Amino acid sequence: MRMEAVAEALVVRREGSQLSGQLWPGGADVVVLLHAGVADSRCWPKVADELAGRATVVAYDRRGFGKTAPSPIPFSHVEDLVAVLDEVAAEKAWLVGNSMGGGLALDAALLAPDRVAGLVLIAPAVSGAPEPTLDAEIQPFEDGITRAWDEKDLDELNRLETWLWLDGPAGPEGRVGGPPRTLALAMNEIILRHDVPEDAGASDVDVWSRLEEVTVPSVVACGDLDVSFLVNRSRELAERLPRGRHRVLERMAHLPSLEQPSTVATLVADALATK
Repeated sequence: MRMEAVAEALVVRREGSQLSGQLWPGGADVVVLLHAGVADSRCWPKVADELAGRATVVAYDRRGFGKTAPSPIPFSHVEDLVAVLDEVAAEKAWLVGNSMGGGLALDAALLAPDRVAGLVLIAPAVSGAPEPTLDAEIQPFEDGITRAWDEKDLDELNRLETWLWLDGPAGPEGRVGGPPRTLALAMNEIILRHDVPEDAGASDVDVWSRLEEVTVPSVVACGDLDVSFLVNRSRELAERLPRGRHRVLERMAHLPSLEQPSTVATLVADALATK
């Protein structure tokens, strides 16, 4: 039976914050796992455990997520990421980002290109991308989420957001159950309670208009049960990135590391092997 890798606690002290994370010692390649905006680093351990024999793996909570408190002062997520790389003595790293974490990975590829070896982007946000047109599948969620915000009903808000992002907009509520659902609700509860603005720590870089400058190997993946505009945009993103490749994650929605961590680990391992 395969033994689980032993993770080490990682603390990176920054002005106004203390970033909390974990490090799984392994091979020469360094992989940094960047969580979605409705999750924290607890979405990654099963992926990290499978990768640890192939690479040294790092996952951390950004400011306002998980065990890392919101920042009382202005900050930059990209600068925090570079500080994490400095802490683990990584000259360059592969960045694996889901959703908002994917947007951070793309920002870093433009703003700190000397620190990025390659990208694995899972349904990524993209700074500067056009605002999506909401179709019929997602509009009821948007309406319900807006009402819950107005009524300050965080339990209902958490329920709807978890349904949308974990199950997918077309799936029944509870399609993904058990420990993954319990964890998804727990992670998002912290985020909703902190109520940190989505643009906090943003780099104000227009990645969408500068994709040709992202020249590192890049894999763009998206679950086929995710919202339609992300499925379509992920495909377009892979086509526009100079070294982009597209992958479809079958029978998964927006948070594949909770649904099928082994599939995500294989996706990353394959990217490292074909760089």
